Amino acid sequence: MALIKEIVQEALTTGYLSVVAEDQLRSQLQSNYDSEDLDAWIILQRSIVAGDVKQESRRKKASPSPKAKDTSSSKAKDTSSSIKLAYQMAAEIAYAAAVALSMTKNTKDQPSLGA
Repeated sequence: MALIKEIVQEALTTGYLSVVAEDQLRSQLQSNYDSEDLDAWIILQRSIVAGDVKQESRRKKASPSPKAKDTSSSKAKDTSSSIKLAYQMAAEIAYAAAVALSMTKNTKDQPSLGA
C-alpha cells in the first residue's frame, strides 16, 4: 500500500483524489505514519478546501436538464450546498485530527521547539 505522502503527491500532481486513494489514506491514518505523512495529509486537506484538488467522492452527478435562469431559490440552493460541503469538510478534518491525536506518540518523529 502506498504511503500517505505518495498518495498526496499523486493527488496534488493530478488535481484529483479518487475514492480508492481516499480509502487508502483512511487506512494509512489508522496505522503507522510519520510526521511527514501527517504534514502531507494536512497540505492535501488545504488543497481540497482551496479547490486545487477535487474529490471523486464529492462530484455531483451531471444531470441533462437545461439551464434555468438564476432565481433566488437556485441561489439559496447553491448557498445551502456550499454550507453543507463546508460542514462535511470540517467534519472530515475533525475526524482526522481526532485519529491523529489518539495515536501513540513517537517522540523521535515529533518536532520540538527550542531543541
